[in-house]
Amino acid sequence: QLQASGGGLVQAGGSLRLSCAASARTSSNNGMGWFRQAPGKERDFVATISWNGGGTLYADSAKGRFTISRDNAKNTMYLQMTDLTPEDTAVYYCAVARFAWSSTSKSDYQYWGQGTLVTVSS
Repeated sequence: QLQASGGGLVQAGGSLRLSCAASARTSSNNGMGWFRQAPGKERDFVATISWNGGGTLYADSAKGRFTISRDNAKNTMYLQMTDLTPEDTAVYYCAVARFAWSSTSKSDYQYWGQGTLVTVSS
């Protein structure tokens, strides 16, 4: 139901844009979010967006560098990442919330994509 893509290998200071394709039934009226999990660490919140894109929240580590957006006509969410550092290396997961607004809590999400790997080399 969710398909994340766009990950890859990039040098520090570079940029990537992640995409998350969802079915209209599962996402059009729901908040969505991005989380990431580095090796040996918990899955952490990165960014979230409300159903109409009017509300966004970012983790402190993402503020000023990452931009979350969505195109409901395409049932797709994006994460534009700039000024990447090796600390951003992780598997990035997209998710659909149980409700219309944005949320930073993993427990508020009902559907998860399979993840896309982002590797930032120094």
